[in-house]
Amino acid sequence: MQSLHISRYIGKTLRRLAPLVALASLGLAATATAQGPSSAVFSVQEDWELVVGDPDPLSNAPQVTCVISPVGNVDSLHAAFELNHQTEPAYEAGGLQLQVWEGEEHLNTKWFPEHNQLATSDEVVQWTQQLVLAGGELTFEVTSGESTTWGSFGGKLRTTVGSTLANLNDYDPEVSVANSGVGFAGNRVVSLVLKRVRWYAADGTILVEDNTLRVVHQHQ
Repeated sequence: MQSLHISRYIGKTLRRLAPLVALASLGLAATATAQGPSSAVFSVQEDWELVVGDPDPLSNAPQVTCVISPVGNVDSLHAAFELNHQTEPAYEAGGLQLQVWEGEEHLNTKWFPEHNQLATSDEVVQWTQQLVLAGGELTFEVTSGESTTWGSFGGKLRTTVGSTLANLNDYDPEVSVANSGVGFAGNRVVSLVLKRVRWYAADGTILVEDNTLRVVHQHQ
């Protein structure tokens, strides 16, 4: 079943490819949306896992984008994490890139220094996407990244923007799921899964941990 809600980042990547290719089908987990904590939230972490089947460096395949928003939609402030491709300021094969957007306005981009392409069959890529609100600033960061292609990539993709948000209670993991996916060569990806979500208070105390497996992509 093809997703009815597809991130513009995946579409943007496809428009920059020649020729155009269709988006991979996105299988959404058959689970109810988790209820966030009632207390004020100031940090959120998402644990992701990408299992690659048979990558093809000659065609820069596959290409994956994962989106996270602090406000429950992608119409305002949000980030896009691109794996095995980069689209800002122009398309480039391989590597990792974290982009921050305010609606359609591009605010900032961080690049991982290694621009290697996926080339190892059955490779598992794991990482955490994090939001932190403090002192009128919102930080987007990719942490705890581990892979064969890029090694340890946690802590090198981080950017901070000003924010008037009072807390992160409007964050919704289903927004991440609905706007993330395999933009090219979904047949070369075994699975893309949001495995775990954690909500934190201002002092770092964990408020809620949700271990629901949210399947964004699964090749059958």
